Amino acid sequence: MARTVAVIGASGRQGGAQVRQLVKAGFHVKALSRSADPFYGQGTPEGVEVVSADLYDEASLVEAFRGAEGVFHTHPLRARADRAVLVASVGRAAKAAGVERVVWNTSSWIPDRPGDPYTYAGNTAGINALFRTGVGATVFGSVLFMDNLLTNWARPFIVNEGRFVYAHRPDLEANWISLDDVARIMIHALDRPDMEGAWINIGGPERLKPTEVAERISPALGRKIVYDPCRPEEFGRLLANAAGDSMGTAEHDVIAEQIGAFYRYNNTAPTRPFEVDYEAMHERIPIELETIGEWAKRQDWANTNGVRPPFG
Repeated sequence: MARTVAVIGASGRQGGAQVRQLVKAGFHVKALSRSADPFYGQGTPEGVEVVSADLYDEASLVEAFRGAEGVFHTHPLRARADRAVLVASVGRAAKAAGVERVVWNTSSWIPDRPGDPYTYAGNTAGINALFRTGVGATVFGSVLFMDNLLTNWARPFIVNEGRFVYAHRPDLEANWISLDDVARIMIHALDRPDMEGAWINIGGPERLKPTEVAERISPALGRKIVYDPCRPEEFGRLLANAAGDSMGTAEHDVIAEQIGAFYRYNNTAPTRPFEVDYEAMHERIPIELETIGEWAKRQDWANTNGVRPPFG
């Protein structure tokens, strides 16, 4: 019988990659979603069971988790203030359902000292809240996703205008990592008893400036892509706009401001939250990860109107 893992947020970009890699690794997947069609009209993959559950309804999580040995949790972008509350609920529900391991992908860097604002401090609070539930847990702080370039707030500039538009200052370095590699690392943790009770920041094998990112993805597009930095405030609006009609005006403005402030901080933060010590990470997690050039070559850059998750 196949091992079972429940994936929270299966309809998002991150959850979708986790579902994809779990199926590839031979797992049965419980894809948790409030949507009846979490795979955007593509059909439910073989080996995947769609289960209705709500992060704000702990009882629904307990029922959804039953029979799973692991739970993969990715916090929703649109619930930034509830990070510790929700991950604690996941932990309690997983323990009640008999889950052996919760693997939380924080979607951002985890501080190793006090004082970092925004979601970084929320990650610390969330880790403490999760571990206090008593469930076996592993936490990964994935610093920056290659797959962000495929979103409705980044991809059109690349495909239509040859511009990589982002809110990084031109000399800011980052260890971009693909969502598929994040998922592979999460799967790897399930069979690592030494990772129970551990948190680790993870990133890709190259530390790149945004101009170097543009250079690395250019061959996959068949033309030169140039880096065109934008102000953090503009970047926040681009990201919020990608949600379209699913986000009301008031929420749109709040999210845009939060993202703008987040990137203003990241551009000057002395803790350098987009970087990881890759050699130390790779020694602990001996998985070969793809470069951004390798990742870009396997993407479909055709200019289509296909539906894509805006974020998540």
